[in-house]
Amino acid sequence: MNKPLREKLLLMRAEDARVREELAASGELFDGYHPAMEQVHLKNAAELERMIEEHGGWLGKSLIGGDGAEAAWLIAQHAISLPEFSRRSLKLIEKSVAEREAEPYQAAYLHDRISFLENRPQCYGTQSDWNADGVMEVWTLEDNEKVNDYRRAVGLEPLESLSWENVETQENKPKDYINRQSEFEAWAKRVGWRK
Repeated sequence: MNKPLREKLLLMRAEDARVREELAASGELFDGYHPAMEQVHLKNAAELERMIEEHGGWLGKSLIGGDGAEAAWLIAQHAISLPEFSRRSLKLIEKSVAEREAEPYQAAYLHDRISFLENRPQCYGTQSDWNADGVMEVWTLEDNEKVNDYRRAVGLEPLESLSWENVETQENKPKDYINRQSEFEAWAKRVGWRK
């Protein structure tokens, strides 16, 4: 195992969590994509991309351990300003899942995140968003009947066992849904998720 590489990834994940917690505590996290959060995501993604290039592929469990591989996946999952990096990471993770170097749920989450950002229905039901009534709900599904089969295949619990309503989402729902949607659409077009 490459311990220095693993440690670096764990530190990157910790910095992501630290900034998120600070912005959540101030309420700024929930008012659009905060520049400080985006800066961490971009910096981490650039470093992860460099690591991938250096090691010739996705950073799997045998190279950096299970927690290191999870940190790498989380960094890719949070790289929402970089559509091409996200798509490339998904392909690499899917290959690593087939090689038992990454967990199946990691590919599922990134697949759904990309679908959400591209405004397409998701497969596994991992992504949620506020609706016009200010209620957090599961983003549109490809197949309502088969979603739990898809989830089971990647080691996720049935959709019905999850709750998107918690204190954080209740206290921080958008004050102006229409404006939030408009800002999100503009951001998605600016970074290249949508035309």
